Amino acid sequence: MIKFSTTRFGEVEIEESKIIHFEDGLPAFDEEHDFLIVPYEENSPYSFLQSVHTPDLAFLMTSPFVFFPTYEFGLNDDQVEKLGLEKEEDILLYVLITIPGKNIKEMTANLLAPVVINQKNLQAEQVVLTGTQYTTKHRLFPDQAGKGGK
Repeated sequence: MIKFSTTRFGEVEIEESKIIHFEDGLPAFDEEHDFLIVPYEENSPYSFLQSVHTPDLAFLMTSPFVFFPTYEFGLNDDQVEKLGLEKEEDILLYVLITIPGKNIKEMTANLLAPVVINQKNLQAEQVVLTGTQYTTKHRLFPDQAGKGGK
């Protein structure tokens, strides 16, 4: 077991075997390699991707399928190999969420760059999709904005 401090969750204790590892880090956070998934609260569609080494670094995220049931993504052979994926069922998929100006009604999801985790070996990568119309800012609650869509 290892212990580490976080800004949002206080002191956390976890088995080292449950740490998610990003070999190349996250884009713009390439020195951050080790994370933990912390549920927002029970039965919530949201979770946090909490850095193990930086107490105040956590990303709000969700499964894209909760808000975008027809969401599609694909991985190339290099990504599949790098993550050690053997079956599609091994994939945990999340998208990072932004809350502009703390206005919950305007939350957006980054559908262009999902976080892909192999739940068998806990290797992960934030994958930038190509050849898609997805962007980094898809509204989670489009009706709240008075417009549909993005």
